[in-house]
Amino acid sequence: MNYNPKTKINKIVFAALIAAIYSILTISLAPISYGQLQVRVSESLTLLPFFSSYSILGVFVGCIISNIIGGNGIIDIVFGSLTTLIAAILTYYIGKSNLRFKKILAPLPPIILNAIVIGFILNYTLKLPLFLSMIWVGIGEAISCYILGLLLVSIIEKNKILNKYFNN
Repeated sequence: MNYNPKTKINKIVFAALIAAIYSILTISLAPISYGQLQVRVSESLTLLPFFSSYSILGVFVGCIISNIIGGNGIIDIVFGSLTTLIAAILTYYIGKSNLRFKKILAPLPPIILNAIVIGFILNYTLKLPLFLSMIWVGIGEAISCYILGLLLVSIIEKNKILNKYFNN
């Protein structure tokens, strides 16, 4: 077994950096990051697990921090963050799969899961219409993941330095 602690430390630092970027993006863009009509720009980072497992922890922790600071209470902190965790894990497995259109499929877990779960959270906490909340959250997620997220994936794929850091 070849154990390299520097590599492990680098991955932890990289995950922490992802968490910080996710939190900063969400909180600094708070007017569009929370509520029924949200385009959480930081959700574009949920496509990073397409490349690496350590990105999962980064987006999960970033989401927890963001939901503590500006979310809809403990329900959002727990269930909203767990939704991001599950979506990140699924995105990771899509990235590691042999599926032909995996890059196009990668944004689907965050979009579908967040539309459903966050729709329920908004319905429960803010008494917003369930179906309409799901639709609006899904649209916001699609903008974040399909436009910004796939742009990010393409940049990482084309940049040799970034590609080296993200692929494990």
